[in-house]
Amino acid sequence: MKEPVLAPSILASDHAQLAESLQTIHSEGLQWVHIDIMDGHFVPNLTFGAQTVAALRKNSDLFFDVHLMLDNPHEYVESFANAGSNLISIHVEPDYPIADTLKQIRELGCKCGIVFNPGTETKAVEPYLKFVDLVLAMTVQPGFGGQSFQHEVLHKISELHAIRSQQSLSFRIEVDGGVDMQTLPLCSEAGADTFVAGTAFFRAEDKQTLISLVS
Repeated sequence: MKEPVLAPSILASDHAQLAESLQTIHSEGLQWVHIDIMDGHFVPNLTFGAQTVAALRKNSDLFFDVHLMLDNPHEYVESFANAGSNLISIHVEPDYPIADTLKQIRELGCKCGIVFNPGTETKAVEPYLKFVDLVLAMTVQPGFGGQSFQHEVLHKISELHAIRSQQSLSFRIEVDGGVDMQTLPLCSEAGADTFVAGTAFFRAEDKQTLISLVS
């Protein structure tokens, strides 16, 4: 069993004080930060670019878990790797050379991940499981923070957990979307070990209560 990780999503923080948000994560004793990159095409929202990631890297030694929600991530992985990403995850849904892009991410010195949306079946990511460090199961439709958790994804997490055990693979299972005090334990029970929390972390008065669920 992998050591569980809580990765606060900086998308839910105060965008005028991103550096301070990183410091908050660090001061709470956490090691990861989740950074959502949206292009306004694959998802109906725009967020950060590689320059923002590079600027944040100057102020932090946190593990940068970078999630590319892009139609054409293969055109941008080099920029985000050079900006200081530690792990770059790409979606299975768009039409682009997925296997080659995962290989490129590794060659750029980063860990790599594959992501699938709530409406996508687990079998879509199965061809890539031997080549990734992390599989991200979206538990909301990506694009906006603060959405409600979709419980039907829990069985897909269980499927990934079973495949990982049966094939003796080592990828992490990450969940993102509506993860809070109530849903985090459900994801953990299903087999997830890496938890992205945005609103639940940054708006919590007592962040250690949430953190205690994964420690």
